[in-house]
Amino acid sequence: MAANSIPNKQTPKRSSRPRLLFALIGLSTFCYSLVTCSPQQSLATQLNNTRELRVVTINSPTTYYSDASGRVGFEYDLVARFAEENGYKLTLSVVDSQQQALARVASGSAHIAAASIFVTPKTSNRVVFGPPIRSVQMQLVYANGSKKPKNIADLEELEESRILINKNSPVLALEPTLRRQNNVVTTADVEPEDILVQIANREVDYGFAPSDLVSITKRYYPEIRVGFNLKQPVSVAWALPKGAPEFAEQVTQFFEELGDVELARLRDRYFGHIEKVDYIGASTLAKHVETRLPKYRAMFEGAAKKYGLDWRLLAAVGYQESHWDPHAVSPTGVKGIMQITLATAKSLGVSDRTDPQQAIYGAARYLYSLDGRLSPDITDPDRQWMMLASYNIGLGHVFDARALTKQNGGDPNRWVDVRKNLPLLAQPKVYKKLRRGYARGHEAVTYVGNIRTYYDILTWMTGDVMESREQNAAEAPVDLPAAEKDKLDPLTLDLPIL
Repeated sequence: MAANSIPNKQTPKRSSRPRLLFALIGLSTFCYSLVTCSPQQSLATQLNNTRELRVVTINSPTTYYSDASGRVGFEYDLVARFAEENGYKLTLSVVDSQQQALARVASGSAHIAAASIFVTPKTSNRVVFGPPIRSVQMQLVYANGSKKPKNIADLEELEESRILINKNSPVLALEPTLRRQNNVVTTADVEPEDILVQIANREVDYGFAPSDLVSITKRYYPEIRVGFNLKQPVSVAWALPKGAPEFAEQVTQFFEELGDVELARLRDRYFGHIEKVDYIGASTLAKHVETRLPKYRAMFEGAAKKYGLDWRLLAAVGYQESHWDPHAVSPTGVKGIMQITLATAKSLGVSDRTDPQQAIYGAARYLYSLDGRLSPDITDPDRQWMMLASYNIGLGHVFDARALTKQNGGDPNRWVDVRKNLPLLAQPKVYKKLRRGYARGHEAVTYVGNIRTYYDILTWMTGDVMESREQNAAEAPVDLPAAEKDKLDPLTLDLPIL
């Protein structure tokens, strides 16, 4: 009896100690969580203490990438601006997929997923979304030579073809019947850009991708075709952590203060020109990059360096003017690789317009003079687009368009606003009231859009990191003499290069 009584008395004492310890730990953890560990307080405290904004993104032409000028991209520009205006240090992480970006935010390891995230019921279960930053349509794409489907019903008849869809794509929510088709392959292992490349390489027959990405990718893979659009558009927005309403409100306030006009300007910078060049134009450029550009590249690079330009932009102008043909002659008599008029050639000191080196250096000098006469209030990239428009129709007409833009309530320093008003220069009721009269403003809009597209394609195809406009500007001449500026100034001469 005695031997059994001792353990019976001691056992409760030994077992009660860990129970009490665990209880105390649990109670202290619970109390601490009430004070510091709610999602809202944790995020707010973290940002206030560290001032470090953790953003996760993906490499994509619609989101974020790096070029000669450094980090760029539509969503990158936005998050960089958000961080700067709120006094945060931006820490950017690049992941492989949109789902990885969502997971980072959902787990609390990132504050924002700026990664072309689609707003759908499925994604909304995991995160909170900020205001929409753009809207896209999902498009059925295929390669040139394949049968063109016109609607969802047509896809059912393509029994021998593979239709590739990312399993997290909004397409499956918009068209749930696709899940039941035997020829539809759903996978989480491919992003929309991967689908487009596989179609271009004929590794898969059909697929779905967002319209903005399709338009951009078609410039580099011109064999890509669009069959049809799904009718319902899809919004793209930043993904934010759940349980942090103050941070979500801060993001909402940022976009409200940014305003629709400035957001439209940023969208125009990256997407305003993506429909300008068709399949034939992109294919021809790709061929000429291999066959013609090597003959003149050193000239473009040398002239650009001398006059503070990006050589690829100067080459894009030359391609728009003549397809890099030094013997090109237009019906109006302009000649050479840069299509310079006789009067302008004389003012530039170009004695032979068909001499590629003279023409390229003369055109670079002319662009430099145009840039110098634009208002200092106009910043890049808008400044470049207005410089190009001036090269096409004359600086005086661009001044008229800027004045008209201001008169119509737009911002004369923003290309997206000036572009809307340029076509008005061809309307009698408008141009009769302008200082310099009639101009084919709609052609200038197309001209600039084409060059922007050619420039993007050249940047992608050459694959180098040559000096940017800003870097070259450091070695460019500080200024042209006033007399020489007046001599080259189309505001005075109204002698644009056509």
